[in-house]
Parts: sequence; C-alpha cells; structure tokens
Amino acid sequence: MERKDIEDRDITSSLLAKENLDTNGASSSRNVAAKSGGAATATVVFSTFIAVCGSYVFGAAIGYSSPAMSGIMEDLGISLAQFSVFGSVMTVGAMLGATFSGRIADLLGRRWAMGLSEISCVVGWLAIMFSEGAWSLDLGRLLIGCGVGLLSYVVPVYIAEITPKSLRGGFTTAHQFMLSVGLALTYFIGTVVNWRTLALIGTIPSLVQLVGLFFIPESPRWLAKFGEEKDFEASLRRLRGEDADIFQEATEIRDYTEALQQLPEGRFLDLFQRIYAHSLIIGVGIMILQQFGGANGIVFYASSIFKLAGFSTEVGTTAMAVAQIPTSILSVIIMDKAGRKPLLMVSAVGTCLGCLITGLSFLLQDYQLWKEVTPMLVFVGTLVYNGSFGLGLAGIPWLIMSEIFPLNMKGSAGSLVSLVNWLSSWIVSYIFNFLMEWSSAGTFFIFASISGLTVLFVTKLVPETKGQTLEEIQTTMNRCSTRTGIHQDNLKDNSINIDLQKHEPFS
Repeated sequence: MERKDIEDRDITSSLLAKENLDTNGASSSRNVAAKSGGAATATVVFSTFIAVCGSYVFGAAIGYSSPAMSGIMEDLGISLAQFSVFGSVMTVGAMLGATFSGRIADLLGRRWAMGLSEISCVVGWLAIMFSEGAWSLDLGRLLIGCGVGLLSYVVPVYIAEITPKSLRGGFTTAHQFMLSVGLALTYFIGTVVNWRTLALIGTIPSLVQLVGLFFIPESPRWLAKFGEEKDFEASLRRLRGEDADIFQEATEIRDYTEALQQLPEGRFLDLFQRIYAHSLIIGVGIMILQQFGGANGIVFYASSIFKLAGFSTEVGTTAMAVAQIPTSILSVIIMDKAGRKPLLMVSAVGTCLGCLITGLSFLLQDYQLWKEVTPMLVFVGTLVYNGSFGLGLAGIPWLIMSEIFPLNMKGSAGSLVSLVNWLSSWIVSYIFNFLMEWSSAGTFFIFASISGLTVLFVTKLVPETKGQTLEEIQTTMNRCSTRTGIHQDNLKDNSINIDLQKHEPFS
C-alpha cells in the first residue's frame, strides 16, 4: 500500500507539473483550441439528444405507477400490497443496475452500455404490457429498474466526456431536464390512455435510443483509455468538427490517460485510498444529502401529502409534475455561466425554504390554526421545493459525479455513487410514511435541516468545475487533497518521467 501511495504521489506531481507547463508555455495554443473546438457541433447536439432519450425513460419509469395504479388493480385484480411491491421493485432493480453500471460502461463502452440498458427497459415494458398477473408485472418493473440504474450513471458520464468544457455543464444537465419531461408527460398521457398502452408508449424512447446509438460516436476518453488511437482521433474530430483544431485537447487527453496508465487498473477497494478521499466524500456525500433532503419521498408520495393537507390531489400532483420543468430549463441555460456551486447552493436554500413552509403549515394544522390558509401553504411549499430541486440538486450531483473521478477509477466510483443514490432513495421512500405518521411537520423540518447541511457541505467541500476540462479538474482535485493534508509530505520530492513530447498535428 505504501508503494502504491508513492506511485499516486508521483502521478499527482506529474499532472500538476503538466498543468503548470500548459498554463505557462502553451496558453495561446489552448486559447486557439478552445475557440476552434468549443462550439456545439451538430454531432454533439445529436449525440446528447440520443443519450438523454435514456433520461426520458428514467423519468417515464418513475412516473408510470401513479396513473397506472387504478387500472392495473382493477384489470388484474391485484391487492394494494401486491401493487406496492410492483411500485417498489423498480428501486431494487435500479440498485442492481447501479452496482454493475461502472464496470459495464468500462467493459462495453458508454454507447453499448446505454444499448444494454435500453434492451432491458424494452423487455420490461413489454412484460408489463402483456402481463396477466402480479409476477410478470414485477419482473417487468425489475428489468426496467435494472436498465434505469445503469442509465443513471452512463448517460451523464457519456455527455460529460463528449462535450467541450465550455458547454459541459448545460449539456449534462439536460439529463435532468429530460427526466422531468419524461415524468410529466407519462403522468399526463396516463390520464387519457390505459396502463397497457402507456407501457407500450414507454418503449418508444428506448427504441429511439437503440437506433440512434448506431449513429453517434463513442466517448473519445474511453477510446483513449483502451488505446484505440485511430478511433479516439476520429471520434474527437467528429465531435469537434472537421475544421476544428483538436491538437491541444487530444494531447491533453492522451497525456493524462498515459499518466493514469502508470497505475494499475482501479479496483473497488482502491477507491478508499487517501488520494481519492476528497472525490469520494463529495460524490457520496452530495448523493446522500440529495435523497435525505426529501427528494423522492416527496415526489413519490405527493398525492398523500396534498390529501393530508386538505388540498386537491389532482391539482397538486399536476402542478408538481410541471414545476420542475421550467427550473430545469433555466439550469441548462445558465449552468456554464453561473457555475455548479452557486446553483447548488441556491437550490439547497430553496428546498430548505420549501420544507420550512410545508412543515410550518402542518404545524399550524396540528394546532388548528389558519385552517383556511394551510392547505394552500402546503401547496406553495411543495412547489417551492420541487422548483428549487430542479434548479440544481436534481441534476448537478450527477454532473459532478461524472467530472471528479479519474478514468482509472470512474467505473468503480460511478457504481458506488449510483448505488448510494438508489439505496438512499429506497430508504427515504420506505420510511417516509412512517415519518409522516409520527409527525408531518417534524418530517419536513428534518428535510429542511438536511437541506441546510447541504448548503454547508457545498460551501466547504464541493469545487467549482465550470470552464475546466475533465483532466484539469482531476489535477485540481488532487491539489485540493494535498491542501487537506493528503500527500503533502514529499509531494514535491516525487516525480515520474512521462513522455510529454509534442505529437504531430492531426491532418
């Protein structure tokens, strides 16, 4: 382990030295590259659209059970307990998919990992559509969950790896926007069609993505990691445009990948070494805070919240489905201008405020005060929460997860972070009703407190990654580690010789 730490310190020193070399000796070349390769080409836009079709599937899977509930129970004669199993088994499948998501994405590549997940989703939707009993419903829902668990990791990672640094934030946040659209449209369509037709409609975005995968390039960073030099160059040129100067970006990716290859292939237990402590704390911490701040508990049980408050469940759930869309659009537009950190902080403050309003409303109801006003206050509080959540906390944790881990550890780290997210989601959704029975006001005050902790967590630990390449973020994260005492001793005394010779410009 000591030898491994020395090697890690060597890599860190080399990368920091390379960053200084690039800053001092090649700034003009970098500026030219940024101007020529930083635009949103048609290939980047189309590739992102195909990727976020998976995000739509994610949202559709979450939104399916609510409008389908009454029809399934009536047509198949299943009990409420059996339907509860159907509703919750998707989370179990998502945890399974998340557990292997990083390894699958590393072995198959980002594109075909998305393809595998969509095959699982299509089979799942068809199993639900043709179901005549509870077992086939549960099997279909489980398969959809497995696909969604894989998609939740690979979609933001793929988008982050193909987009220019100046556009990465907005494009990756489109993942959350399409998730919100999928959820809302599934809810609306479910009010006018039966549950079998709704399941059939669920296959459409999956099939669109499956076909589209044949027409989009693989992640150039994944290709570089596995030594596919020609395909790496072709993929990067296709993404940046035939006339773009990709020399600087290609050299940076190649040199960083070569440096990482000095280390053994990352294993799961390697994640817990000190060099990755900062990244791991951020990735796992932000996912835990996202879910324990109420996220899926409030969304899954919105109708029961409004019913308890005495507000129209139909109006309330419809408004909640819509509320996240405009703020998600705003997040996409301003992400690369405002930055990740400010949006996360504003989002956390907004969710804290929303929970405080809702908790105060239930507290007033407990004391039989302002009985005419409290239902509307609950409605306003949940809308403030959901809108604020869509602005940052919904999508930015997945964006940060895709940025902060190096290629040699991204598979293991992505699996762990995704699993933590889904496990936290299951815990919150499971205990939510018990908490509400204990104290509806207390439940939302707990969520408000966790949102407040999120503000402190983001302020103290989360770095701003706006405008940096993925390789620059890694050197920054390592530097942050040294500032907290990791590898501080002897960091300057260790170095390795990495071939940084200039490659011939691509023709």
